[in-house]
Amino acid sequence: MKKIFFVILLCCFSVFVNAQQKLEALDKDLSTVVYPFKVHFLSFNSQNQPLKMAYMDVKPANYNGKNIVLLHGKNFNGAYWERTIKALNDAGFRVIVPDQIGFGKSTKPQYYQYSFNQLAQHTKSILDTLKIHKAIVLGHSMGGMLATRFALMYPEITEKLILENPIGLEDYKALAPYQSVDKNYQSELRNSVESYKNYQLRFYYDNKWKTEYEPWLNLLAGWTLHKDYPIIAWNAALTTDMIFTQPVVYEFKNIKTPTLLIIGTRDRTALGKDRANQEVQATMGRYDVLGKKTQQEIPGSKLIELEGVGHLPHIEVFERFIKPLFDFLKN
Repeated sequence: MKKIFFVILLCCFSVFVNAQQKLEALDKDLSTVVYPFKVHFLSFNSQNQPLKMAYMDVKPANYNGKNIVLLHGKNFNGAYWERTIKALNDAGFRVIVPDQIGFGKSTKPQYYQYSFNQLAQHTKSILDTLKIHKAIVLGHSMGGMLATRFALMYPEITEKLILENPIGLEDYKALAPYQSVDKNYQSELRNSVESYKNYQLRFYYDNKWKTEYEPWLNLLAGWTLHKDYPIIAWNAALTTDMIFTQPVVYEFKNIKTPTLLIIGTRDRTALGKDRANQEVQATMGRYDVLGKKTQQEIPGSKLIELEGVGHLPHIEVFERFIKPLFDFLKN
């Protein structure tokens, strides 16, 4: 009996080790990761230091004269737009996909005063370099907050605005106690492969894991296995503070750009929810409510609600996401 138990235990351990071996330890620049399209870099100085910002510039064979910028969320980088890029490219759109400073293949500074204004300015610098004077802007999650700031700062450039399950549809600092950057950092350091997967299962995929989700988990969780992880965690702590302290919700009424909201209504993402009291927690991240409220705030905006979908529609239900996007782009 003991021998059988030992054999079973050994097999389980072997499976665990093999699973761990599949996940590569990733350095801060993702230097071993190949993105779906060629990566370019824009070098510039900001806040008294040299920085490099990675981006993909994917030109179609049948260019329709339209350009679209895709802005990633906080737990992602430009690579997770792969399927969206291909669909847009096939339809004739030139697609520009940056990794923001602090994310993906871009520089991870030791010290940086993050702001959505600063990130919007960096994004515009890429467009200026490419001599692009008009662009559609699509932002997911944190990228939705950045896309909103970009549209407010550069309305003459922003042809259309699409917000896919953007965070920041409520003012987190009015609902939950503030947490310092130092505490954010300690929290980030506790992240692991398991914690990231559990988070994604719960908030993105309704506890239904598919192998197609693995690359987007690995690009995030692989960092936790590398000696560079402290600088990744530090930048994540700084950008968390940016999100918490720089709401865009009060400025939706000032958006002049034609806007589409694509909202997965199962989503309950809200920064600081775990620090709020139970009564407030129940009201936070209610995308089934926040989508409608935001649509009323943004003049002339359109709302598409994806029932039963979580925080990541373009990965979880691509076909349901891409159809309303194309309908909006055609008009």
